[in-house]
Amino acid sequence: MIFESISKTEHEEVVFCHNKDAGLKAIIAIHNTVLGPALGGTRMWNYASEQDALNDVLRLSRGMTYKAAVSGLNLGGGKAVIWGDPNKDKSEALFRAFGRFVNSLNGRYITAEDVGIDVNDMEYVYRETEFVTGVHQVHGGSGDPSPFTAFGTLQGLMSSLQVKFGNEDVGKYSYAVQGVGHVGMEFVKLLHERGAKIFVTDINKQAVQRAVDEYGCEAVGLDDIYDVDADVYSPTALGGTVNEATIERLKCKIICGAANNQLATNEIGDEVQRRGILYAPDYAVNAGGLMNVSLEIDGYNRERAMRMLRTIYFNLGRIFEISARDGIPTYMAADRMAEERITAIGKLRLPHLGQHAPRFHGRRAG
Repeated sequence: MIFESISKTEHEEVVFCHNKDAGLKAIIAIHNTVLGPALGGTRMWNYASEQDALNDVLRLSRGMTYKAAVSGLNLGGGKAVIWGDPNKDKSEALFRAFGRFVNSLNGRYITAEDVGIDVNDMEYVYRETEFVTGVHQVHGGSGDPSPFTAFGTLQGLMSSLQVKFGNEDVGKYSYAVQGVGHVGMEFVKLLHERGAKIFVTDINKQAVQRAVDEYGCEAVGLDDIYDVDADVYSPTALGGTVNEATIERLKCKIICGAANNQLATNEIGDEVQRRGILYAPDYAVNAGGLMNVSLEIDGYNRERAMRMLRTIYFNLGRIFEISARDGIPTYMAADRMAEERITAIGKLRLPHLGQHAPRFHGRRAG
């Protein structure tokens, strides 16, 4: 079953990591390294089964390949999941054991933080391997990627506004933001600074209240966000929120947000296109965090990171051009753009085997 799964998804390597003493059960999936070493975060989640964990890491790692490719990065796609409850099962031993497995791949996979993981957990991983991004600034890292992901989302939004309305005036339009976690709150802040009307919802009522108090947002119910008469629907938390149940209710003209896997199915993406809603492909929009941490490989520089994030605007513009040129939905245009780049570079390179591992210039040991 495992070989059948990875054959369908075209993964290069899947590593099962186990350390009984540390309580570690983890999976590292390397999808494609044609463009460079696989970079992708580690997620800690209390999966219902081993199969659920495997399915998740295969899906996420493949998505990272497309995100890196469409963003113009010299990186491949990978991801890791740790099977456990992030509220109860974390320990120094667990993360250091995981770090040793990452190190054993000799740079073919570079990790970072993801759902259930924070910069403090990455500190333990960093003690065992240099192949970690998103480490604290005291080590020469970039720290929390949330502000960069939000700023990149803003660039994607501006590109979408230009195509749909012929201008980039964020403040002229209204936004239904689904999720105000770390990235969502930063995005709301950027919208507020530009004078936008913002509706927000989140399972975390305190976060919603903060958005109301600090940024003048209007709170709506979790299920009511789909009925809001806003120009833009911005999913910034859950995946799959554009689905058969919600598509009939959305009144927006643009879908642009930071969440992963926003379209429940490709068929929904086709329907979005048919309805005249402009969909900004999620992995092109939310690439800011990946772009930011990727710079740690050559030596992190914040000014360089902000300049790189602005390329998201032009990447989205290219996707919209391909969509119009080929008469295909934008989600399909994004895939085509990524696949064309991988194919072109693949004629020049073989998969990254770690012999010339990145050195992370400017890093300082703990």
